[in-house]
Amino acid sequence: MKKLIFVRHGKAEDPAAGISDFERSLTLKGKIISRLIAKKLREKEKSQVTIISSPAFRALETALIFAEEFEIEPESIVINSDIYFKMNIRHLAEILTQAGEKNNTVMLVGHNPSFTEMTNSLCNEGCDFMPKSGAIGLSFDIKSWHEIRQKKGRREFYLKPEKDL
Repeated sequence: MKKLIFVRHGKAEDPAAGISDFERSLTLKGKIISRLIAKKLREKEKSQVTIISSPAFRALETALIFAEEFEIEPESIVINSDIYFKMNIRHLAEILTQAGEKNNTVMLVGHNPSFTEMTNSLCNEGCDFMPKSGAIGLSFDIKSWHEIRQKKGRREFYLKPEKDL
């Protein structure tokens, strides 16, 4: 059994002159809500988690918040630029190989619209729309990350700030 948790970054600063999309930081509210969702997620997920994050600053900040709640050392967070630049089903297995086969639970921290599209592609329940700081957990009856396929996942949970806080 393998589990995949998608976490969308928290609320970020509005775009501003001189700051690229890649450099935008979380707002204070984004940090607070991400922390609260991380605590809720930790109550649900007791297994050891490997975190793979987009390199965008707001995603890294979110990954650090979740890492702290899961008692994961910051230097253990894996950074993969594919999550920011080309996240799709075709690249998912490549991204997951960074976690290694011995790790059965992987948390991906990244962005929309790709996270909404991915969860809808991987399981029938999916999500209508992945909100900022939202988290959705999918389980797969597989032994290897290379076996992950569309519509083979089962939704374990879907945490939305507007519903769960």
